[in-house]
Amino acid sequence: MASTFSLPADYWKTLEITKQDVEILHTHLFEAEAPLTARELTSVLVETRIKMEIDAERKKRESGGKIYLPNARFSIGDDIVFPGLSWAKGKVTATRPGRNPEAGEFDVVTVEMEDGAKRLFASALANHVLNDVPAETSDASDLNSETVFGEHGPELEKKIETAFSNDDELVKIAGRWFPRGLLIDVNEGHLNLAEAVLDMAQGEPKPASVLLKDIELPEGLNPKLAEFSLNYALQSDPRFDEVGPAGQVLWCLHRLEPDGVRDLPSFLNYEKVDYDRSALDESMLKLETQLDDELSEENVTSHKDVREVTISLIYPHLRAGTLPLSNRTRTLFPTAYESPRVRFTLVDARSGIKMPGWVVREYGYVFGLREWYKSHQLMPGSLVAVRRGQKPGEVMVEAKTQKSSKDWVRTLIVGADGGLVFAMLKQPITAEFNDRMAIYVSDFKVLDPLWEKKRSFEELVVTVMRELTKLNPQGHVHAQELYAAVNLVRRVPPAPLFALLASRPRFVHVGDLHFRLEEQQ
Repeated sequence: MASTFSLPADYWKTLEITKQDVEILHTHLFEAEAPLTARELTSVLVETRIKMEIDAERKKRESGGKIYLPNARFSIGDDIVFPGLSWAKGKVTATRPGRNPEAGEFDVVTVEMEDGAKRLFASALANHVLNDVPAETSDASDLNSETVFGEHGPELEKKIETAFSNDDELVKIAGRWFPRGLLIDVNEGHLNLAEAVLDMAQGEPKPASVLLKDIELPEGLNPKLAEFSLNYALQSDPRFDEVGPAGQVLWCLHRLEPDGVRDLPSFLNYEKVDYDRSALDESMLKLETQLDDELSEENVTSHKDVREVTISLIYPHLRAGTLPLSNRTRTLFPTAYESPRVRFTLVDARSGIKMPGWVVREYGYVFGLREWYKSHQLMPGSLVAVRRGQKPGEVMVEAKTQKSSKDWVRTLIVGADGGLVFAMLKQPITAEFNDRMAIYVSDFKVLDPLWEKKRSFEELVVTVMRELTKLNPQGHVHAQELYAAVNLVRRVPPAPLFALLASRPRFVHVGDLHFRLEEQQ
């Protein structure tokens, strides 16, 4: 008869990684001779813990005496445990021969149970279905490794990461752990050769497996071990930058990366504005989500099923040649375990032309579209569709282009004194645009001096709003229009602007996120 047991209800939730656990995982890494992720090690931990708990429970139960099996022989005074009776215990008080011609020879033992009751059991019975040693079962969900991994895997991974991060005997690269003691020595000469190979690649990232062909490590080494050792040495050298997406390790020379990747483009630099987020009403929060601004402090929600997002470009991204990594768009682009920069391929959905792209995770933007924007003659407010590529590591971009035609559109004119003037003028339009965010600028460079001016945020908003309202007979402007216009001369996310509109009496809400300016006397 099989015997079952289960772990405490909160066993996996409250589990702490012990020194013994770490030693077991160390041993597994040594025996595997291959770097493993915390996810892979979590499976090892779960299976090992389940086996340990089952073994411990068995020893605990067996410590109460001999396990009762019908074919076993017992003597007076023997302690017995009964697996089929929930591991109840008893002591043999008498024995006698059995009387059953059909069963053959056997004995009958009298056992006094823990509760004082006396029961009779057969012993020395050669043939019986219960003579097999009882097996522990693991039907309980807390003893099923797949179920445990599915329910508690992410939390256990974090605990392993924390335990390993404080362990000097382990090293980590691109989310994979390996014993430091097994690393192969990679010296300065090897790294100089790697630099030369990447120099010849002219900025095109290469994996360690390619670099190994030219750096002359000793022959006969475990390929995975050699690759990991080289990756570790490259990671420790500031000349090299690991830019591969999750699951890949790719190397690039830091000095060959574009300026907009190494450093935050000035047009994306946000000088923080203090504001009260509670001032935003439901309609403002909804609009904030729709604007896909990488600086928005939205609650992070899952958008794994998003296949395509259409972005209305604001001037800072258009000028910097970037796209925002918002809650919706970031799932369309590759990410990494640790690398702050990720190299991938942008593909023009119409022409099929491929362009090098970079995800700059630290600041939340995608770089690599400056020339593409120019080739399509896009303006602030133009629509760009972003969708998953057909191959891993590729992302499709499409400008909603059309045959050039003249159309009435909000146009920015910068006066000789640096003042801003908005007018509705006919301009050449080459792509679809968002009506509320479209602003034609004949020469982007005329705006550069305005980015250098220091003025209070509220003063800037009032100035821009005053000019925009002149285009509307009702004398009001929509919050979305104001957001696009303010970003012509200062990088600012939606929330601080919306909070300002909601909290100052001089900005009067006239409905549906339209505001008019109450001029002060």
